[in-house]
Amino acid sequence: MSVIAIDQGTTSTRSLKLNEDGQYSITHSIAHEQHYPQPGWVEHDPEELIRNIQACINASGKVDAIGIDNQGESCLAWDAETKEALTSVIVWQDKRTSNVIEKLKQEDHEETTLAKAGLPLDPYFSASKLGWIIKNSPEAKEAQSRGKLRLGTTDAFFLDRLTGKCVTDITTASRTSLMNLRTHQWDEELCALFGVPMNSLPDIVPTTGNFGTIQTDNGPVPVTASIVDQQAALYGFGCRKEGDGKITFGTGAFALMVTGSELHHRPDLGLLPTVAWQKHGEVPVYALDGGVYTASAALNWAKGLGLFEKFEDINQFTSHAAIDQGLVFVPALSGLGCPHWDDKARGSWMGLSLDHEPQQLIQAILEGIAFRAAEIWNAMQQCVASTGPVPVDGGMSQNAYFVQFLSDCLGRTVQPANIPELTAIGTALLAAEGVSHPIAFMPGFGKHVPMVDRSAGYQKFQKAVGMSRNWS
Repeated sequence: MSVIAIDQGTTSTRSLKLNEDGQYSITHSIAHEQHYPQPGWVEHDPEELIRNIQACINASGKVDAIGIDNQGESCLAWDAETKEALTSVIVWQDKRTSNVIEKLKQEDHEETTLAKAGLPLDPYFSASKLGWIIKNSPEAKEAQSRGKLRLGTTDAFFLDRLTGKCVTDITTASRTSLMNLRTHQWDEELCALFGVPMNSLPDIVPTTGNFGTIQTDNGPVPVTASIVDQQAALYGFGCRKEGDGKITFGTGAFALMVTGSELHHRPDLGLLPTVAWQKHGEVPVYALDGGVYTASAALNWAKGLGLFEKFEDINQFTSHAAIDQGLVFVPALSGLGCPHWDDKARGSWMGLSLDHEPQQLIQAILEGIAFRAAEIWNAMQQCVASTGPVPVDGGMSQNAYFVQFLSDCLGRTVQPANIPELTAIGTALLAAEGVSHPIAFMPGFGKHVPMVDRSAGYQKFQKAVGMSRNWS
């Protein structure tokens, strides 16, 4: 018995094979191009993504089931008949609908999206992007006139193209701002608000079940799980009960905490209620979600500026923390996500002096990302008390300086995962359950305990955040 997970992420597609004894291996990995046709626009080529998914599946050999996780809020249009993409993928980072969102805010529509979808008005979510496609894509308009338009997130496109089933799982649907969190169906009022024709959207289904069959080089294989990437990571961490949570530090940083059968609606804290997963035949499990738009992307940006050469060079520093030297960095290079939801905020160093060198600038970036993650985790603690350690993963979780600073900010033990593949692991575990063959797996963790009280620095950082807001 073996399954594969296809982890279709923001920068690459990779496949992980998991056997029934809990042993796993990466079978293939392919990076894809990032396209920036205009300032603030971020796109992917959907045909490239499809080719990469197929290559990853074919490289994995014979398996019993497939699970697919997706980027979440990235979306596109395609033809219901030919299954060909009609637009590029508009990536979750894309800001082209900022003006649309601002107009909806001025018209006081945010109360509606918060009440029904549990989400604030923000270009991050799929709804405004899908509305933009309807207004601006001649190909989409032509397909709509023929009754052949499909609109949705990338998971639905992948499944429709590869298995012939035009469906999206409930976790991904909950990230669109078009699904009613209480009915678990597309909401007519929300669709009308964003100008998205409801009859072009995929059906909403549970996270595990029958998603159809993919023809591979090794024969037909059923797809038995589909889920948004951050929820997959939550499952891969072993988070199952209320109060269990994790933070993933990838391109952005995303915190999720399980709230069980209870839907916590706390717009006053800037937190997002979402669906963690729904297994076939069971009720949904809910979670709280909070995202930092720029995490490792800020480090890649700094590296591109020449502030450092190799990532191993920024794991330890001989100088005091940048915050102790009066230097603060707000990582709002793509705006501020949770709990501020301000896409007009911009990144900034504050407290710069002639004494500061590149290493202090890098320290400040690492510290700023840690402070932002602490903002979200502290807000979650006001909803669901959690006293245990905070597990983390992603590339930045391997940076010793960063993880120790995060532990100091949170005032609690931080446990970096010993393996970097928990998103794919979670997807594979769900795929195995989808064929009624659950696999036991528990990741190992490192340990960093608090050593310095960072409460004063946290207050200084929040002051800097206030100064960075509404800058654009």
